[in-house]
Amino acid sequence: MRQEIEDYVRSLGLDAYLVGGAVRDELLELDSKDADFLVPGLDTEGLRAALAPHGRVEDLVVADRLVGVRLHPRDRRIRELTPAGIEFAPPRKEVSTGPGRHDFEIVADASLSVEDDMRRRDFTVNAMARRLETGELVDPLHGRRDLERRVLRTVSPMSFAEDPLRIVRALRFVSQLGFEPDGELLAQMREEAPAVKLVSGERIGGGLAADGMGELSKLLLGAEPARALRLARDTGVLVELLPEFGPAIGFDQESRYHDLTVDEHTFAVVQAAADAGFSLPVRLGALFHDLGKPHAAWRGRDGRLHYYAKPGFAERGHDQVGAELATGALLRLRYPNALRRRVVRIVRRHMFQPGKGDALRARRFLRRNGDELAFDLIDHKHADLLGKRGSAGEPPPWDEIDALARFRGVVEQERSSPHRLGDLVVDGNDLIELGFEPGRQLGRVLNDLVDAVVEEPALNTRDRLLARAKERL
Repeated sequence: MRQEIEDYVRSLGLDAYLVGGAVRDELLELDSKDADFLVPGLDTEGLRAALAPHGRVEDLVVADRLVGVRLHPRDRRIRELTPAGIEFAPPRKEVSTGPGRHDFEIVADASLSVEDDMRRRDFTVNAMARRLETGELVDPLHGRRDLERRVLRTVSPMSFAEDPLRIVRALRFVSQLGFEPDGELLAQMREEAPAVKLVSGERIGGGLAADGMGELSKLLLGAEPARALRLARDTGVLVELLPEFGPAIGFDQESRYHDLTVDEHTFAVVQAAADAGFSLPVRLGALFHDLGKPHAAWRGRDGRLHYYAKPGFAERGHDQVGAELATGALLRLRYPNALRRRVVRIVRRHMFQPGKGDALRARRFLRRNGDELAFDLIDHKHADLLGKRGSAGEPPPWDEIDALARFRGVVEQERSSPHRLGDLVVDGNDLIELGFEPGRQLGRVLNDLVDAVVEEPALNTRDRLLARAKERL
């Protein structure tokens, strides 16, 4: 797909260069959705004029900065390949706007070389360009060498000061691409950690990127999120990014079920979810699921800490407190409402027990949670159990993991049993014909009928359900 886009851009008569993540991923032999182009010798107005004959041109704005233009080609085939359009940018440079180290602006300058533009990017592995016309690689900061060594270096001491989001992006590259930050990058990360609070929530969580995901989501979806999260904790970035984590760091659970501190257990659960390939909602749920423990903890007569609600000791359990913390964090990071609600439900309900895993329990579980959330909860429980490995290297509770696997199998089987309104053989119109008025009572009766067939699926016949409903008239 990208080759077709490159061929199209080459046909426009511009001396364009493929830049950034696309070049990096190409050298790593990875598929890349990026296809951003740098065009030296033109400023933004020049780009608009050069591209206008080929389609609709709009300004490309990131973090309130005009960084280039986006072309929506007239060519239908290319438009289908890249619905979001093709991004073009002129070379840019930093211009001081005051005496402070944060007082500068990034401006376009058509007279700059490609090498000059590379020197103001974030990391050396992203500071490479490939000229479309000749295939020449422009690599003034030895990004290819760093790529081969899997070393992550900033382009300059001002990289994080210029854009603190790059701090989270560095952590994402640790998780996603297995890079090892060099010492200078770590020092910059520690120094600039407080600036993470200045980054808009959309850029960190909710996502302004074309794929709809911010840097935190990409970090969690990487292969090594635990390593990135530990690095974030140790550099002070984690509590700036998620202050909800503060009380959890180093918190000793004093539990016979957990030998790990809350933060280390959390990282282990997130990693287990990643290793199993679980969804983003499950990984986000893993990130927040136990953060309520330091707030809800109370000491029992056994001398140990406990985290469930108990009158006279704790009004709320850690699951409820954790759900509230997750709500606040996900709202602040501007995650989409549907995703936020799903994650919060995982956190709030993660303490379920599969019990004997019988069919009735499985149907009740599906009825309460719905199919999607039910399997999210099972996935989370699986990762949570794997995250109970002790610090001395004890194995996870395999007996509980095996019991959960059996429960998952029963839940799968019972998905075909009636447990939703749509599974009933009667509907609201049938009840209206029976004499019910539209409204809340009709809804309550329908839900009661669902509860009844969950308990006894054989009740789901028209005659038996209408007879049961008639008793409520």
